[in-house]
Amino acid sequence: MSRIVFRIHAIKRMFQRQVSEEDVKQVLATGEMIERYPNDIPYPSKLLLGWRGSRPLHVVAADNVQSDETIVITVYEPDPQEWEAGFARRKPR
Repeated sequence: MSRIVFRIHAIKRMFQRQVSEEDVKQVLATGEMIERYPNDIPYPSKLLLGWRGSRPLHVVAADNVQSDETIVITVYEPDPQEWEAGFARRKPR
């Protein structure tokens, strides 16, 4: 796995939401990519869904291929009001 870099925003959100570094690493290693954002700058990013026990987690990360880095942008527990059961698809608006 590439080197993992945590943005300050991600660290703040992890602290607020009681998500550990190990939780994020687990999602990065085993999570399901549910959305791609190919036009994000400076690197294309993706939304991953993973589970820590019964807790769903979404991790937004970007891959800097040149530096072999995965940059963690934010981490959150998906809101059941906004996501369908299973948290892999957004509910229609």
